Amino acid sequence: MEPVPPDLDGASIAGLVPALVGERDYDWVPAAARAADAVVLLVLDGLGWSAIRDHAADMPVLTAMFGGPITSVAPSTTATALTSICTGLAPAQHGVVGYRMLVDGSVLNCLRWTVADGKRPPNPEDVQRHPSFLGRDITVITRAEFRNSGFSRAHLRGARFKGWHTTAMLVEECARAVNAGDRFVYAYYPGVDNVAHEYGLHDHVYRRELAFADRLVGELLDALPERAALLVTSDHGQIHLEPDAWIELGDVASLVQTQTGDARFRSLYAKPGRHKELAAAARDAFAQQAWVRTRAELLDEGWLGTGATGSIPGRIGDVVLAAFESVGFVDPLAPHETSLRSGHGSLTPDEMFVPLLAGPGRA
Repeated sequence: MEPVPPDLDGASIAGLVPALVGERDYDWVPAAARAADAVVLLVLDGLGWSAIRDHAADMPVLTAMFGGPITSVAPSTTATALTSICTGLAPAQHGVVGYRMLVDGSVLNCLRWTVADGKRPPNPEDVQRHPSFLGRDITVITRAEFRNSGFSRAHLRGARFKGWHTTAMLVEECARAVNAGDRFVYAYYPGVDNVAHEYGLHDHVYRRELAFADRLVGELLDALPERAALLVTSDHGQIHLEPDAWIELGDVASLVQTQTGDARFRSLYAKPGRHKELAAAARDAFAQQAWVRTRAELLDEGWLGTGATGSIPGRIGDVVLAAFESVGFVDPLAPHETSLRSGHGSLTPDEMFVPLLAGPGRA
């Protein structure tokens, strides 16, 4: 299997906001969205294109919409991908290069905005310096508890925040924003990702959640006026993980100082002077389960885009393990990961291809 590179110069989630606010003209955005007076961009966290393809009967609304697959970014994980959606930038440019990354010598959990050693976390504006939505005044409709979080400050900075507690509130706030004259609204729903991680992709509750997300899309279409369009995408897809899918580093661990990233996009920092030895050992041990790249190789191949400057390259490990088999790599400092029943972060088709589907409002 070959990795699916992010189409950063074409149809990728990083290009959506520039297209929707008029900075670029992309013909890969469905015509229903390009022709609308207003667009609501709904991000259904964790809904890969393969989920829609494999469960079409559970999602009749989405399968009837116009569009197709586009690529996520690498790593295909929420912290990185949502930041790319909201800033319109590649990960190498905005600098949020993983779920967990090394910043100022400490491992930062980007979603919780905490550091592993209990120190005060860095200022979000220092970690991610670019404005959201290209500096436009945009209404963001997301979970109420995300207000003022460190990660919200990093990827939604400057937006008008509308918090929801229930999906009925999400639908109503989207309709109100459009009816009040907003030309572009950003909305976020995390349910598919949450259920997938807890139950995996083979449990009936996962199919039930897909059907629920589809009904949510239908309710949004019913609430929006005909002059508006709903544009649905996602940050990444998913890979099912069985309980025995977890791989310990074994002898390779003796060469590792620190681990960051996701279980399927694991960054390994070498002990002093052991960089080349770590790369060779990782290839010998894991080439049958993962694409193994050094930091330089990963950046040269453009997996994260171009333009990584300052401290950003150092947020990537000396060696990265990007799994192509249905496995995750264990970090002893993140033991909770081994309870997850789905994963993402790597460059397989199921993780990288996400929907871009549009439909006109029906109110």
